[in-house]
Amino acid sequence: MKDYLAKILTRDGSLRAIAVRTTLLAEESRRRHGADPVATVALGRLVTGAALCGGTLKGEQRLALLIEGDGPLRRLFAETDAGGRVRASIKCPISGLLPTLTDYTVANAVGKSGFLHVIKDLGLKESYRGSVRLQTGEIGEDLAYYFTVSEQTPSSVSLGVCLGEQGEVAAAGGFLIQALPDGDEETIALVERRLREVPPLTSLLKQKLTPEGILAEVFREVPFRIEQRIDLCFHCGCHRQRIRSVLLSLGKEELRRLGEEEGGASVTCEFCKEIYTFSREEVLRMTDALD
Repeated sequence: MKDYLAKILTRDGSLRAIAVRTTLLAEESRRRHGADPVATVALGRLVTGAALCGGTLKGEQRLALLIEGDGPLRRLFAETDAGGRVRASIKCPISGLLPTLTDYTVANAVGKSGFLHVIKDLGLKESYRGSVRLQTGEIGEDLAYYFTVSEQTPSSVSLGVCLGEQGEVAAAGGFLIQALPDGDEETIALVERRLREVPPLTSLLKQKLTPEGILAEVFREVPFRIEQRIDLCFHCGCHRQRIRSVLLSLGKEELRRLGEEEGGASVTCEFCKEIYTFSREEVLRMTDALD
């Protein structure tokens, strides 16, 4: 089943919600980075969070989530756009931590001291950057805190990743619910109560509920309409010419050193882990191009 996003609005305009299936995205991220189980769950949650945030974008807008914590994962990054293209990276994909019988100790892997940064390219002269201190290290809770504090939008965020016997991602997804200005207090209270009653998200994912099915569980007593569906996919914009431009930015002296002392250059993309190799002759030709 493909990954996708579903966006809804309650009929009275009190709440908007986005739900996603990100199983393939999370598994692709795990495979490319060689993450261990705890790191896989953390990275999968961040990828899911980014995909949810992508549902708030329009046109050519882009958004990135960056977590810098004092846990063994150190740095996690996920980026998306309004078209559902997502990519991610992780500084240390081997957490060295073991899951417990009840959870994957993600908070310990991320750390409880650090920052969540949200970077938005909205097509303006400069990108917007908002930051909050990590509150719990649980990525969904910290993202909800960011929306509520930095964007003054009361929000509920739930992110889930289920692993298979070999550590692969068996299911992943999540939802984001936000109260809109002047929303009906009774409707909001009804959904808040329902959020306390619904089974854990991982249980819903194991039942293979679609994004619409998950939202139907939460909004069981509240009429809503589906506003949009967007397919999600792993996409990295790296290519050989772009990597060549990065090498050129190193300058003539460093390029000559790479060519003469290292015998060429090899660059690994931070996101997709594709390796781009440039021979000694190619690197020296780049040096000549800077004359």
